[in-house]
Amino acid sequence: MYTRSLIVRRALFISALGATIGVGHAGAQTPTTEELWEIIQKQQEMIEALQAKVGETEEKIEAAGEMIDQAASGDDDPLHWGGYGELHYNAGDTREIDVHRFVFFTEYEFNDKLRLQSEFEIEHALSGDGNVPNGSAGKPGEVEIEQAFIEWDVGEAQHLYGGVHLVPAGLLNETHEPPTFFGVERNRVESEIIPTTWWEAGVGANGEIGDGLKYDLFVHSGLQTPVTGTSAFRIRSGRQKVAEASATDPAATGRIQWNGMPGVNLGASLQYQADLTQTADIDGDGRREEIDAWLYTVNADILVNGWGLRALYAEWDIDGGATGIGPSSVGRDDQWGYYIEPSYRFTLPNAGANGDAVLGIFTRYGKFDSQAGDNTDSEEQQFDVGFNYWLHPDVVIKGDYNQVSVQEGTGADRLNLGIGWQF
Repeated sequence: MYTRSLIVRRALFISALGATIGVGHAGAQTPTTEELWEIIQKQQEMIEALQAKVGETEEKIEAAGEMIDQAASGDDDPLHWGGYGELHYNAGDTREIDVHRFVFFTEYEFNDKLRLQSEFEIEHALSGDGNVPNGSAGKPGEVEIEQAFIEWDVGEAQHLYGGVHLVPAGLLNETHEPPTFFGVERNRVESEIIPTTWWEAGVGANGEIGDGLKYDLFVHSGLQTPVTGTSAFRIRSGRQKVAEASATDPAATGRIQWNGMPGVNLGASLQYQADLTQTADIDGDGRREEIDAWLYTVNADILVNGWGLRALYAEWDIDGGATGIGPSSVGRDDQWGYYIEPSYRFTLPNAGANGDAVLGIFTRYGKFDSQAGDNTDSEEQQFDVGFNYWLHPDVVIKGDYNQVSVQEGTGADRLNLGIGWQF
């Protein structure tokens, strides 16, 4: 890049050279003083014009540079948004097609260290009172706020947050966009035992310790399980979804993850809640019976050279309550589940929407028991086999066939098809 002074010096040299040539070409006649002064004045006009053009060019370059910097930093638009959705077809004893969910994400950056994260979800297309076209009473859907929290970067890899946040447990609870997992429906272990999708209100911290080691700490509103009926002490039925949620006995969740090797993520979570019922009077004597609960989870998510393996184990240890009326009376003082999911992915050249596609095949075996504390054999086991076809990294077509068997009762087979996306 030429500097302005260099350009001016070269312009003077060229002008002087031109003048010299002009004088030589004119022959033997030497220019008069008036002619020399006229030549100098013309050269000065040329120099001033050139300087003006150089100044204009520099201003344009500076303006363009500022625009590029703003675009790269995103300062011109602090609001970002995205989302995901999925459509399912299920064929078993009954056949059903359903817009299972449509979700919007929003992020607003107050500055480069402080932001608002939120997630808004609509399930099953319709929500509210009134009959639906098939004649059933009430619309089946829900409108939910799954996340709404402020995140503050207090260090290069350390963050604090407060608000509505997903509980850091398992593989699916925080990352459940359709292109990120196999199977049309979420697996039963992480639906019943974890229970995905599970969000609470509270404050937390997360960050990196070093060498691929990460941590999460979250103090939150906790569960409130029913104490009577068929759902007594059922974990999934205890989700409050931060809807006028009881916070008498909050819970605390901690997680450690390691991803220090490419394609490998290992994790373990621990949660404690002093009273799973939020101070319920179970026996009606006006006294509080505390039902303390521990949740333990370990998981692995590995993907190397197309070969994948997901595995998870989760268990609840629940204690308390008078004999015959607490969780032990319905066998729910012990609830556990596990699954293992091997898979393989390979590229299909030019088979995607605009380039290569990826085809993944998987199988999954899982077992869980939400009433393991009684003497009855209540285990439920499920075997799945299926595929994911990624037309695009963010668009997937899914299919699977699963067999479900319950030790006490009849089993069921089901075919599931789906399409999912994220953006």
